[in-house]
Amino acid sequence: MGLGKNEAGSSSSRLDPAPLLPHHGSAEGGGGLSSQPKTFANVFIAVVGAGVLGLPYTFSRTGWAAGSILLLTVALLTFHCMMLLVACRRRLADEHHPKALASFGDLGAAVFGAPGRHAVDAMLVLSQASFCVGYLIFISNTMAHLYPAAFAPSPNVLLSPKALFLYAMLPFQLGLNSIRTLTLLAPLSIFADVVDLGAMGVVVGQDVSAEAADKKRFGATLGLSMAFIAAMYGVFGAMGYVAFGDATRDIITTNLGGGWLSAAVQLGLCVNLFFTMPVMMNPVYEVAERLLRGKRYCWWLRWALVAAVGLAAMLVPNFTDFLALVGSSVCVLLGFVLPATFHLKVFGAEMGWLRVLSDALLVVLGLVLAVFGTYSSLVQIFHSSSA
Repeated sequence: MGLGKNEAGSSSSRLDPAPLLPHHGSAEGGGGLSSQPKTFANVFIAVVGAGVLGLPYTFSRTGWAAGSILLLTVALLTFHCMMLLVACRRRLADEHHPKALASFGDLGAAVFGAPGRHAVDAMLVLSQASFCVGYLIFISNTMAHLYPAAFAPSPNVLLSPKALFLYAMLPFQLGLNSIRTLTLLAPLSIFADVVDLGAMGVVVGQDVSAEAADKKRFGATLGLSMAFIAAMYGVFGAMGYVAFGDATRDIITTNLGGGWLSAAVQLGLCVNLFFTMPVMMNPVYEVAERLLRGKRYCWWLRWALVAAVGLAAMLVPNFTDFLALVGSSVCVLLGFVLPATFHLKVFGAEMGWLRVLSDALLVVLGLVLAVFGTYSSLVQIFHSSSA
């Protein structure tokens, strides 16, 4: 993930999604807005990340056919909701200065006022913190798998090898997360240019739409991006499942066996996610410090949040099941329910009954998926914990 000059936030500022691309208006970029290839690159970089490593395990539970159909359905719904947000932003840009709608939170405020911003902020904070929990689960489980003799097994979850690796990481994460702004974290961005935002791609659609040089072609470019990513995810998930069958683990890299190459790949992923965590936590700190400290930097609040994320990682045993919980709860609301609700609010008075029904059904579908998905994910997590 690239780092811009401004501190990232959930509602007032954002990360530059493509650090290797010329900045708009620079001599390198030739001035003007983003080209279609750059838009494609922005979407790809923001969506593809570590969560893909859990897809083969998901396919092992659903079957490759059902898994592929579900993946395609989610991709289509995500694309549709991204375009709903783009339509809302373009309509509201006539009433607000475009720079005032630079993020998902700004759009929420424009549609529903302060409650809209707070709803988006809450969802983004929960999703960002939850992704960081997933990162720590991935790192600690991978290290425990690579170095099983480093620590003796323990029935106590707070003294298990996984927990001890988390304790070892804690001082370094406290130091990294104490850095005030993302500008100072820029040297770390080389390790963090691919971040898992999965269902959060809706936010990217809202942000990069303002950068596309040809607005009329933006939808086609976005659709091509999502189709390519969905196909890549489907092939990877199916091939991983075919390769390892019912023995597929929640993190596919742990199926690779021994050897220096396998260890190097897994360690590289761990290093990537280790340095990604402070970047992903920054929006959480921005909201927490804005609400609790009047936008003032607070090191102890950041440390408390890091400790809470670490404790959650100790208590959750399975990487993929936890990401499924996040995706079926927070991300479904953020990716499906909020866009459809915003669209109904902005365009409801002028839409025909079919379009109103479409948005309403999407809201209902999202809520149903959130309830049943959250329940099934929690059942699976508790089952894994007691196994």
